[in-house]
Amino acid sequence: MIPTEDASARKREIEDKLKQEQETLSFIRESLEKSDQLTKGMVSILSSFESRLMQLENSIIPVHKQTENLQRLQENVDKTLSCMDHVISYYHVAKDTDKIIREGPAGRLDEYLACIAKIQKAVEYFQDNNPDSPELNTVKARFEKGKELLEAEFRSLLTRYSKPVPPVLILDAIGGDEDMEVQEDVMLEHLPEAVLQDIICISAWLVEYGRNQDFMNVYFQVRSSQLDRSIKGLKEHFRKNSASSAIHSPAVQTKRKETPTKKAPKRPVYIPGTIRKAQNLLKQYSQHGLDGKKGSNLTPLEGLDHDLRGVKLLSDDKHGAATGKDDVLDIEIDSYIHCISAFVKLAQSEYALLTEIIPEHHQKKTFDSLIQEALDNLMLEGDNIVSAARRAIMRHDYSAVLTIFPILRHLKQTKPDFDTTLQGTAASTKNKLPALITSMETTGAKALEEFADSIKNDPDKEYNMPKDGTVHELTSNAILFLQQLLDFQETAGAMLASQESSSSASSYSSEFSRKLLSTYIYKVLGNLQLNLSNKAKVYEDPALRAVFLHNNYNYILKSLEKSELIQLVAVTHKKVETSYRELIELEIQNYQRSWLKVTEHLTERNIPAFQPGTKLKDKERQIIKDKFKGFNEGLEELCKIQKGWAVPDKEQRDAIRQAQKRVVSEAYRAFLQRCANISFTKNPEKYHRYAPEQVEEMIDKLFDTSA
Repeated sequence: MIPTEDASARKREIEDKLKQEQETLSFIRESLEKSDQLTKGMVSILSSFESRLMQLENSIIPVHKQTENLQRLQENVDKTLSCMDHVISYYHVAKDTDKIIREGPAGRLDEYLACIAKIQKAVEYFQDNNPDSPELNTVKARFEKGKELLEAEFRSLLTRYSKPVPPVLILDAIGGDEDMEVQEDVMLEHLPEAVLQDIICISAWLVEYGRNQDFMNVYFQVRSSQLDRSIKGLKEHFRKNSASSAIHSPAVQTKRKETPTKKAPKRPVYIPGTIRKAQNLLKQYSQHGLDGKKGSNLTPLEGLDHDLRGVKLLSDDKHGAATGKDDVLDIEIDSYIHCISAFVKLAQSEYALLTEIIPEHHQKKTFDSLIQEALDNLMLEGDNIVSAARRAIMRHDYSAVLTIFPILRHLKQTKPDFDTTLQGTAASTKNKLPALITSMETTGAKALEEFADSIKNDPDKEYNMPKDGTVHELTSNAILFLQQLLDFQETAGAMLASQESSSSASSYSSEFSRKLLSTYIYKVLGNLQLNLSNKAKVYEDPALRAVFLHNNYNYILKSLEKSELIQLVAVTHKKVETSYRELIELEIQNYQRSWLKVTEHLTERNIPAFQPGTKLKDKERQIIKDKFKGFNEGLEELCKIQKGWAVPDKEQRDAIRQAQKRVVSEAYRAFLQRCANISFTKNPEKYHRYAPEQVEEMIDKLFDTSA
């Protein structure tokens, strides 16, 4: 049972909470009543606002629509006025641009092009909107006039500023400093940069708006003329300043042997004067040796002495005029070689310039036309060289082929650059250089073969034979000619290979051409040996015949050894050196037989047997006298005759003398010893004329005209 006090307290507590809740409920009711009142007031306000808005809208919308219509009308008026101004401006274009068009584009190209653009727009407007209006004809005429003046400006700028490239710049461009590891290409500036930009701008306008290709013809005509003049200027530079051209053109350098793996030199390689001596000698030989018009006036060989330059068939002092003529020839050859390289370099430079000015789809055709004149002139000059060589070969002047060699070698070395430069041109243009190369190869091969035949068939002319038995001019000329081939081995081999059958030519290689050249040289040597054998028969004296053959064979062998000819011949004939040594030894033996008629008097044959102090019979004394007399007369006769003969090679001369001294001296001493105690005459000094030492001295003077 809950205590009474607790229950009272609990009741009071519940009553207090109830009272509080009632108060809260009363507050909520009052708040709701206020909220309802506020809501009703707000609804009343909003309803009033909505009504007013509707009234405002009904008033504003008509005004807005009216304003919008007015704005549209204003815009239309503005546009109409603008269009009217624009249209009216087309009617004034001709008048506004008249002064600028008449004065031309010189010095104000941008302004001029802007002016033409206005005229062009006027033309387009009248064509589209009023094609029958007289204004159309006016602006058309003005546009055509403007275009004509642009074309004239294009021609004027191109003509005025296009100048031939100076020869020294060309030589620098095709040469460069070969001592530098990295060579810098010399850039050729054909036009000033500002002028070039104007020309490019005019070209672009003529292509896009002028619809005219005539300016391309103007371009190739002007530039073609300058290209040709540049090359002719270089040629003239060589003619007038041969000395300075050699300074500017370090092409004058020794270049020995071609190798197929070696890159074609950047600079044209030619040695002016290297073929001059050969040409002089061979020309003299062809005039005196083959034509048979008169006897040779060539100086005999004076001395080999292990120096091939000892062959003195011509003297520069005696033939100064010929030398001067050959100097000119050297300059012409060097000039042509440099002009070929100059053409390639200049053509490449012209193409680079052309690509900036001419539209891409017209570039190849324009370039083809541009280079024709210069290329044709070069090819014509090359054809003239070939024709001159052919005429010379018909006259048996085989030195002409030496002119072709350096040119042909350079053409073949330049051909890859040529082909690259002419890529995209017409087939007829591309084939010009190969046709010239083929023509030169054919002519050169013919000259080589005919030279070999001429060596074989050179007539045996008694008046043309050296009276002292020295080296025949045929031998020296043949060897000199072959030595010139060493500088052009690859070229000469290719010449010979070009005439081979298609099956052989298909297997052509550097080694193949080298073998052909080796075989050719061996053929010439064989023909020379055969001809020398026939020529030697002209000599009635077998000893002089032997000396003649010995000298020639020795000269050939020494010449082969001193040059690279021996290695070249050995490619196909390894025993050629041994063969010549055997021939030389054989002729020495043949010569030594001439002394048998001297030494045969010193033999014991027919010498009577006797005892010291025994008196000889008259017949026996006469035998000994005859032996002395025969020896003395034979010795004197041989020494007198053979003293005028020549053995230019000092080593061979000394060896022949020494061997002969030994044979004769030993036989003479033995003979004197046998006759020492024999009384066969009252005047022994009459028969015993020479002591052994005197005999040796006499033999030491053989082959010495000064003795």
